[in-house]
Amino acid sequence: MSFVRDGVTIGSREITIETGKWAKQAGGSVVVRCGDSMVLVTATGSKDARDLPFMPLTCEYQEKNYSAGKIPGSFFRREGRLSAEEVLICRLMDRPIRPLFPEGWRIDTQVIATVVSFDKQNATDVLAMTGASASLHISDLQFDGPVAAIRVGRVDGELVPFPTYEERLVSDLDLVISASREAIVMVEGEMSELTESEVIDALLFAHESVQPLLDLQEKLRAAAGKEKRAFTPPEPDESLYAAVADKAWGRVVEAMAVKDKHARSKALSEIGDAVKSELCEGESAPYAGREGDVSGAYGEVKSRYARTSTIETKTRIDGRQLADIRDISSEVAVLPSAHGSSLFTRGETQALVSATLGTKYDEQRLDTLLGFSSKRFFLHYNFPPFSTGEVKPIRGTGRREIGHGFLAERSISRVLPKFEDFPYTLRVVSEILESNGSSSMASVCGASLALMDAGVPITSPVAGIAMGLMKEGEDYAILSDILGDEDHLGDMDFKVTGTRKGICALQMDIKLKGLTREILGEALEQARKGRLHILDAMQEALAMPRDDLSPRAPRIVSISVNPEKIRDVIGPGGKTIRAITEQTGANVDVADDGTVSVASADGKSLNQALDLIKGLTMEPEVGAFYTGVVKRIVEFGAFVEIMPGTDGLLHISELAEERTRRVSDVVEEGDEVVVKCISIDRDGKIRLSRREAQDVDPADVQNFTM
Repeated sequence: MSFVRDGVTIGSREITIETGKWAKQAGGSVVVRCGDSMVLVTATGSKDARDLPFMPLTCEYQEKNYSAGKIPGSFFRREGRLSAEEVLICRLMDRPIRPLFPEGWRIDTQVIATVVSFDKQNATDVLAMTGASASLHISDLQFDGPVAAIRVGRVDGELVPFPTYEERLVSDLDLVISASREAIVMVEGEMSELTESEVIDALLFAHESVQPLLDLQEKLRAAAGKEKRAFTPPEPDESLYAAVADKAWGRVVEAMAVKDKHARSKALSEIGDAVKSELCEGESAPYAGREGDVSGAYGEVKSRYARTSTIETKTRIDGRQLADIRDISSEVAVLPSAHGSSLFTRGETQALVSATLGTKYDEQRLDTLLGFSSKRFFLHYNFPPFSTGEVKPIRGTGRREIGHGFLAERSISRVLPKFEDFPYTLRVVSEILESNGSSSMASVCGASLALMDAGVPITSPVAGIAMGLMKEGEDYAILSDILGDEDHLGDMDFKVTGTRKGICALQMDIKLKGLTREILGEALEQARKGRLHILDAMQEALAMPRDDLSPRAPRIVSISVNPEKIRDVIGPGGKTIRAITEQTGANVDVADDGTVSVASADGKSLNQALDLIKGLTMEPEVGAFYTGVVKRIVEFGAFVEIMPGTDGLLHISELAEERTRRVSDVVEEGDEVVVKCISIDRDGKIRLSRREAQDVDPADVQNFTM
């Protein structure tokens, strides 16, 4: 294979793709580069097909620490299991390319993206996505591509392709889009309550901007592409379909009218078994031994009926009209020991959501290519098998759970208070108790309610809705709040979350070759109306955050001290701060700018720790009264420690109203005395008076002795 490299410039970024130098034994291999960020992407298929009922495609994305000049922070000092971020990018690679393999493709296919260089400015996820398409396009594997990916930000109102990490920090939009020549095929992103029109502008801008990357892949294919391996898609057996439809159609019509999910599923399953029995059992059966083909044809019968019926009658399989939302019920404070909780039910989908408040010590520590960082908000989504009435082994968090949780997390993150105003770590957990479509959107709704129930001052409640599309020719139907069956049978899965003001996040997968601005606009407007309906229903349970935090949540109080006093709070080797924690039971965190945060669920413990810290960091004020300890006596007075490490001179003339002959006549070393600060000179020397503190009210005396 000859070496080929070419590139295009999009906005201010140059994207290059090369092949023929790296990993030449893979089916297809490319290196995609932007700046000094480089991703090696390979696509390889097994020699022989397997007898499977599904397409065996796996996508892997892995970040190597050497790419950023780092040694892994783990105990073994090598990369281990994939991080959540890597799993999310695996999903981003998979979703656009999976529909582009031919029907009946049963070749084990693996796409692996490896980050080999990272410049900490240019993100590698979109490079991996484009590389997945490019490596497949030049390989010997059948693939109806290419597609390409782009990230779009918006800085000061201007759309920016391939924004850097610095630009993303000030952007109110972060969209990742994968597109073919004709259409957008996948969208994932978040934004700061943008309008539907602004989102559509960003999507169309992305589709136009990505076209040069498609041209680049075509040039690469022409220069270095391998001959595609022979593959003949299975021909549809129309006579078999007709036989199955003849026996099943009428019964399917009746079964599809059943509104309950499990009852409908049971009725449809019984019809399928009956049809297989009639067509496959017995020596004279017309399709003996072809149970699998009959099952496939029966699935096509169900799909054709559901799609044509929905488009023609504008009535869905559960009896709803296209824009109807299923019945909603929501409750808060359902878990007495949790800081905040909610139970959100929409139709046959139900989420139990809890919110927990913690301190800075509870932040999630991340070891990424950008370096060590912390995360103060995280949302975890769990999908146990009982939620769909199934029995399956539980073997840890799956990729789907990570993806759904992250979509809900980014939806809520846009309405959280700033850390400076609300210095808490927040964890939300969504347990899906029932599922019939839109469980991630139920998690968004439940998370809003649980956080408000905990007293977290979010700026606005957020709701989510899953939209669907069925299109035949020029006729189409846009569906609100789709069922699981409608998701499977439809041409689009479009999840939209937001507030009353605008959109916070969206996720879209499209199977169609083209989707017009008109259809996009109609879908988003229908989603907006549905979102407002859901927010109205949520408001009946709780309209706004509670005025006070949950009594079980820790209280955090922050004070500012002179940064030069930080060492006094921490002490040698952290001795002082550990002593405060052990003595009071409160957690203490000290920032470099002098912000000291004290957290405790017990008010007495909190106040005790604050008093100790103030005693360590307070600076004397002229006119203030202090309880001090006589540390040393000299001929002309005594030195009194009024704060830890802070002494002042109590002159002999300021000991008492009457004339004093000897200092020891009034005070001895070790005595506690109440004194007044009468002056502080330019050198910081403090002068004290016992005489002027004789009649002071004890409430006015600051006693910070430890």
